[in-house]
Amino acid sequence: MARTDSTGSTWRYRWVHRQNERRHRTYRSAEADWRRRDDELRRLRALAADFQGSAAAGGGLPLELSPDEVVCWVWPAVQLVEVRHTGVLPAPDLAVRAEVASLRPRRPDGVRVADAGMAVVTSRRLVLLGGRGRRDWAYGKMTGLAHDPAAPVTLIQTLDRRRTSGVLLPVEAAADFRFKLTLAFADAIEQRDAVLTQLDELTAEHAELKPIRPAVATPAQARLSGLVPGGRRTVAVAAAIAVLVPAALIESGPSDPGAEVAIAATPVTTANAAPPARPAAPAPVKAETVASAPALASPRPKRTSPSPTPRRERLCGAPQNPMGYDFCGGNRIRKPAAEICDHFDCAQEFWAGRGYLVQCRDGVVSLTGGYRNACAEHRGVRRTVWT
Repeated sequence: MARTDSTGSTWRYRWVHRQNERRHRTYRSAEADWRRRDDELRRLRALAADFQGSAAAGGGLPLELSPDEVVCWVWPAVQLVEVRHTGVLPAPDLAVRAEVASLRPRRPDGVRVADAGMAVVTSRRLVLLGGRGRRDWAYGKMTGLAHDPAAPVTLIQTLDRRRTSGVLLPVEAAADFRFKLTLAFADAIEQRDAVLTQLDELTAEHAELKPIRPAVATPAQARLSGLVPGGRRTVAVAAAIAVLVPAALIESGPSDPGAEVAIAATPVTTANAAPPARPAAPAPVKAETVASAPALASPRPKRTSPSPTPRRERLCGAPQNPMGYDFCGGNRIRKPAAEICDHFDCAQEFWAGRGYLVQCRDGVVSLTGGYRNACAEHRGVRRTVWT
């Protein structure tokens, strides 16, 4: 025997099953992404605390080190690149990027490969031991440094070299190289603590974004729109059609038959008609003509459709709701009303969000606006919800 609620129907239980499956699937995916970034931040924090070079690591390298210089990182396959024309690069900083966006293994336009060899990061400089010679970038002479956000290229400007140059690394080594170069530069200017503090702040901020396990849906929360294929989106589309079609018909309006009669009754002046020698006596005016004279003198005003209500104008495609939320524009919503999920299709992890209210491409709304992974499980952000 099928389980039924107080109304004797089973669709509520099917709705509950679908909702709980969707909520837990989204929650598990969000938690996996959060845990992956948390592990990366903790790994970088431990690496920054224990980061130190070794003089013995440079023993087998064709590189002469200063008495107090140590080798921090080595990668065997790196290309030397040069740029003929470039602007002034930003000054080297200690910004830590826990995640490097997916880089493409390509060389940007305007960048020329000049040599290839081994890259060595020491406590004093970055060195490339190439087939055509050695290229040094001393930390004390660096005036500009920039990491390409789309390609594994790092460009450097120094005081003793006019042309901008740098290194092109394999994609798998770019993130590790950039972080360790930042640590080596921080040690050179005695700012290791600033990097550690920055990583602690990033870890604390990320801990506040941990997804919250969603509440279990119950049959009492099922809405009647669950009976319709497509749910509330189908109901909203049908309501919009029911409102817009009559409005379009009123706007177009039928033709006015009175205007045709007035045009047909207007006398036509011909070019061959001779002007009368003297004014003729006025003909007797029938009552019907007198009665129709006002209609001929003043044309009938054009019929216009009534303007829609202000609330309907402000929705811009959003469902009807008493909170006044719409897609038109205004102020971002960071603390939505408690009843928002009664009028909008909320994402599974909705109340775990920490950003502003947005609508995803699959129609659900989410509180992840302003974050890089907003609506990641819903094909990305479609538009912002305003108030």
